[in-house]
Amino acid sequence: MRYLKKGYLIPFAFITIVSVFFLACSRNEDTPSLPDPTPFALTFPAYFDAPVIPPDNPTTWEGVALGRRLFYEPLLSGDNTQSCGSCHNIDFAFTDNNFQFSTGIQNIQGDRNGMAIINLAWETDFFWDGRSKSLEDQALGPVENPVEMHEVWTNAVKELSDHPEYPSLFQKAFGTKAITKELAAKAMAQFERTIISSNSAYDENYLKKAKTNESIKNPKTALERGMTIFYTKGDCWHCHGPVGDYLFTDRTFHNNGLDSIITDPGLQSVTKNPMDRGKFKTPTLRNVQYTGPYMHDGRFKTIDEVIEHYNSGVKLSPTLDPNMKELAKGLQLTSVEKAELKEFLLSLSDQTFINNQNFKKP
Repeated sequence: MRYLKKGYLIPFAFITIVSVFFLACSRNEDTPSLPDPTPFALTFPAYFDAPVIPPDNPTTWEGVALGRRLFYEPLLSGDNTQSCGSCHNIDFAFTDNNFQFSTGIQNIQGDRNGMAIINLAWETDFFWDGRSKSLEDQALGPVENPVEMHEVWTNAVKELSDHPEYPSLFQKAFGTKAITKELAAKAMAQFERTIISSNSAYDENYLKKAKTNESIKNPKTALERGMTIFYTKGDCWHCHGPVGDYLFTDRTFHNNGLDSIITDPGLQSVTKNPMDRGKFKTPTLRNVQYTGPYMHDGRFKTIDEVIEHYNSGVKLSPTLDPNMKELAKGLQLTSVEKAELKEFLLSLSDQTFINNQNFKKP
């Protein structure tokens, strides 16, 4: 600068600023910002209510695609061998491969049966004990669970950030390459909200034709007689929805008489209320053909065993559901009635659901 005359200092600085400005403009034109994510419209029948989508996590094509990748991504586990999809297999309606208990990355066995991922866009509480109140929060848990994926989110985020593809996928979905566990959970929640089952024989023949009530009043087939048992003598509807319900769960918690002495506190572990001891989330009966074994601890291998539990008589305990108290002596169904009830339950199977390519590993 000593070789420049004093009067040239200001013009030189001005030229430098102008040059940087035009260079920045040129760079912006060469690398335009990405378009906003494309809204994804969930597809479901008219007799389903509209799900409530969190305003801070709208469903988009880019978010769903990212969430699907992450759902099947073993980088989220401590030894990079296990993903969410390892314990939620689409062939078993997103339950755990007919296993009684799920097994984590260090071959540590859990103590609860893997829950099905079906129509979660309409659910409000997650896990058997309801410890998560949103899909976003639910998606965070298994990664750091010491029995399941046994990873630290900080490590998982670093591995995703170092991956050649994930930063750009996060940018497309959320407008940033800065990966966080919260954004990862949002993406997985978006994908899980698309996992909708609504194409069973029951849907096709009864709900879509709005003839459920009539079929119960005037049953003509074994399936319809089983439906009648479900809603009347069997009293299944108290926990699995009123007549014509599309979810087949009341989305709440019950002690359904499995034990007189309760060892797993269930909902009580969350609420700390002794009257919630032994209460567990009512699972959907959709695709029940594929989701065995049954109950929170997978104690029943078959649908027949489940029916017999209620037919023979439930176990009494202080927190037993009031509607169950009348079942101390059992339903006393005949063998024919049990078979008809089972036929109705099998009508809730949805082949298009378990074969949906959009749900499988990309």
